[in-house]
Amino acid sequence: MSFFIDVAYESLNKFNEELCGDKVEVVRGDGCVVVVMADGLGSGVKANILATLTTKIIGTMLERGAHIDEAVEMIVHTLPVCNVRKLAYCTFSILQVFNNGEARLFEFDNPPVFFLREGKLLDVPSQCRTVNDRIIKESRLNVRVGDTFVMVSDGVIHAGVGVTLNLGWKWENVADYLERNVKRESTAKAIAALLITVCDSLYMGKPGDDTTVVAVKIQPVEEVSLFAGPPISKSDDEKVVKKFMEGKGIKVVCGGTTAQIVSRVLGKEINASLEYHDPLVPPIAKIDGIDLVTEGVLTLSRAIEIIRCYASDKVRYKDLKILKSQDGAAKLANILVENCTHLRLFIGRAMNPAHQNPNFPVNLSIKFKLLEELADLMKRLGKTVEQHYY
Repeated sequence: MSFFIDVAYESLNKFNEELCGDKVEVVRGDGCVVVVMADGLGSGVKANILATLTTKIIGTMLERGAHIDEAVEMIVHTLPVCNVRKLAYCTFSILQVFNNGEARLFEFDNPPVFFLREGKLLDVPSQCRTVNDRIIKESRLNVRVGDTFVMVSDGVIHAGVGVTLNLGWKWENVADYLERNVKRESTAKAIAALLITVCDSLYMGKPGDDTTVVAVKIQPVEEVSLFAGPPISKSDDEKVVKKFMEGKGIKVVCGGTTAQIVSRVLGKEINASLEYHDPLVPPIAKIDGIDLVTEGVLTLSRAIEIIRCYASDKVRYKDLKILKSQDGAAKLANILVENCTHLRLFIGRAMNPAHQNPNFPVNLSIKFKLLEELADLMKRLGKTVEQHYY
């Protein structure tokens, strides 16, 4: 089965707390992706330490080849119980999705996970087993493209309690909200940002508890090929363009000189636009057969700023609206975060003297360094990145 597992999460700290008592760990292995969300008892430093230990122990064990059952039993035996409240010092949810479409879900005292298919909430059959006198819910299911999991800490279902809502948002209300909104959101990040923004509003900006949303969306594989910078040797132009065009999916060209190379090798004209949607971002151009043609350094730099904001764990839903702007940088960022799971970078090593000019209008690295940063950002988002240098 060919799909991509898109994972994103957002958190709110309890009001007046510097640290969040919830923690998320994502482990991407060769055959599966594991997402762990832990909620430490209480809030602040102690809760943060407990949640961090829980996610790190589980994540490290799985990275080193331990079976998920071993990790679950280890953490359950390790977690202490509060003598006063008789509650575990940390609760957790673990989702493991294999490349063949199989998925396993383990839940210990966290709110039940939301599982949606085609925008509709589906029941997840589960079995309960006792480990060290604690009840663990285990579910097995098969996933397909378009399926969405949403894991939440209890700060979500208690959002607004005693402030805007008498009894909090409640699990059923969250489920109804997700059914009405999940289908129109194309990424896990958008789903997580949307839900956490609503929680923040219900708390009126003063969360009464640590609040975390983890979204996991099963995406189709989408390839993007990006060609930026001329090769060192002009004799390599035709070879690079040929390999670039052989790629599946969306094709993007960044840089005026690079666009001229593609135009010459393909025998297609460059039709430049004179329309500025953003005064700081040069207009785009068009080449038949290429999905997006942009200027180089300025556009790349701005696109990286947008993606960096998108990758932040403090992003809010309104911040994502910039991806719908019509300038070249926003278009490039939108393609890379919403329509890309596998990125192939074709990077020419030829130096552009203009990028070394000390009077260059902004303090920018050369295109080469920008593309390195872009690759790192995409990897942070879980994307598969190939870098080819010429």
